[in-house]
Amino acid sequence: MHEGHRQRMLERLESAEGSLQEHELLEILLFNAIPRKNTNELAHRLLSTFGSLRAVLGAEMAELKAVPGVGESTAAYLRIIGIFYARAQLKEPELPSAFSFAAFRPFLIERFEGAREEYVELYSLDGKDSVKNVRRFSSEKSFQASVDPKEISRFLVEAKPAAMVAVHNHITGPATPSREDDDFTAQLEILCSMHNVSLRDHIICSPEGVYSYFLSGKLNELSARYSIGNVLGREEK
Repeated sequence: MHEGHRQRMLERLESAEGSLQEHELLEILLFNAIPRKNTNELAHRLLSTFGSLRAVLGAEMAELKAVPGVGESTAAYLRIIGIFYARAQLKEPELPSAFSFAAFRPFLIERFEGAREEYVELYSLDGKDSVKNVRRFSSEKSFQASVDPKEISRFLVEAKPAAMVAVHNHITGPATPSREDDDFTAQLEILCSMHNVSLRDHIICSPEGVYSYFLSGKLNELSARYSIGNVLGREEK
């Protein structure tokens, strides 16, 4: 009987979610936490105790476990859903529609504010410098930009960008590039030129500032040394 009722509820969720009341939404949410019992009564009990679905998801573990029928695992399930919901509601900085250092600088400062680990982000651009998508990688090494070259190549093959901008953050200190950052930029130049993609910039963002390889002139130096066209003696336009 429970299985038939659950199936009907899931069908309503798919076809008429706007008509579902709070206790019905909570009942469905509890399906995963309590797979073999009727969750309707518990949903009503939780709403009666806390007053609203938002309050249920904002309740602490101890408060949830005080409700009859809520055990450790169900309380943990509701708590993690609440935490996830709260974090998902945080406003993400709006991605600039097109690339320019002036547009990216404030965006990146906000995006990496409070970051506790280093990330590398690759932004794919079309022929008009419009930002098409971004992919974030956790840096493989602490305190320096590092991504497996195979992952970068996969991104270039899948995204098929006309150009690319690389970004990584320093957790502390200035945005001044290290020798390892220079090596990573050279690697990016090699991989981009192999896929006929223009490396437009590599930007470093730190709590103390933002650094552009292009504006500093370093990107042109590295391109002259490492792009496939220049290495093979072909003039690049």
